[in-house]
Formats: sequence, structure tokens, C-alpha cells
Amino acid sequence: MNQELKIRELARLFREAGAAHHQAFLDTNGDDPDWPHWYALYLGPKLRALFGLSVSLEELARLLMALEAERMRQKPAADWPTFYADYLLSREYETAT
Repeated sequence: MNQELKIRELARLFREAGAAHHQAFLDTNGDDPDWPHWYALYLGPKLRALFGLSVSLEELARLLMALEAERMRQKPAADWPTFYADYLLSREYETAT
């Protein structure tokens, strides 16, 4: 899978997780102070299946918190699923080359 396709697929997965999270927390209008752990539980198996990524739920939750902090620092108005996917896969690509 080429890099652009990976970014689109990962962004799609983040959007799916966002929609599921919103539905799960509909009563609180999406308010969930422990959102990184919820997302990690949701995303972990899907990331393993799609990308072969094996990371603990705690590591994934920390990574998601770091990604959000980076997005808020760099581009707060950016589409978060695309920012997360691009940031993650660009760093992966840079370290692999």
C-alpha cells in the first residue's frame, strides 16, 4: 500500500472511531475525559488488522494524547483524522528511509 493510500485509510479509521465515540457518548455530547483510552480500545485491533501495528493500549492512548497536543500546537483548525494519519505515517516513513 503506498503512502497516500495508507494516510487515507488511517484517516478513515480515525473518522470511524470518532463517529463511534460520539455515539457512545451521545448523552454527554462527546465529553469524555478518558477519550484516549476509549479510542485505544477501539483502534487497537483495527490498527493490528490493517497495518500490522502491535502496540499496547497504554502506548496507543499516550500516542493519541501526544498527537492531539501536536495538532493543537501546529494546526488547531486542521481536520484531526487527516492530521493524525499524516503525522503518524510521515514519521514512520521518515524513520524507515
